[in-house]
Amino acid sequence: MRLLLHICCAPCTIYPLNILRGQKIEVHGLFYNPNIHPYSEYEKRKDALRKYAGEAGLEVIFPHGYPMEDFLRMVAFRENERCRDCYYSRLKYTASVAQSEGFDCFSTTLLYSKYQKHEIIRQIGERLAEEHGIEFHYQDFREGWREGIEISKRLNMYRQKYCGCIYSEKDRFFREDLKVPSR
Repeated sequence: MRLLLHICCAPCTIYPLNILRGQKIEVHGLFYNPNIHPYSEYEKRKDALRKYAGEAGLEVIFPHGYPMEDFLRMVAFRENERCRDCYYSRLKYTASVAQSEGFDCFSTTLLYSKYQKHEIIRQIGERLAEEHGIEFHYQDFREGWREGIEISKRLNMYRQKYCGCIYSEKDRFFREDLKVPSR
């Protein structure tokens, strides 16, 4: 089975890639993340993935461009739905590429993170699978959370401290109850 794996970052790729390969699944990656801001953060994550992919023998598709404006238009005035919209955007693109490139299924490294909303990701993936006529491979990779972190640290891999969007970066530093930066 050939699977196209949407990849949010290199550290989140380690455990799912090992598990999927252990299941005899041929994995190819796709780095599509218009939510990541600022651009310098986007480039750090992309560079870390390029390096890891080379070491792991993982083919990854890196689409041209940086459609951050599309992400911002999509979530402006809908901040409470931003995660759902962000998941949808990235998975829709992945499903489309998987379909056009002849993959058997698609999935995402977002299913590795204990901070992501798995049930929403699953619902979106299954809906897009129906729309595109390609299977969504749901697998809960959270059990390997600690293992992936330890491996990424041993590899001296760039490890980001927020999901990527400007809202999560704000959440990282600003505490509403104090109305001051949390540092």
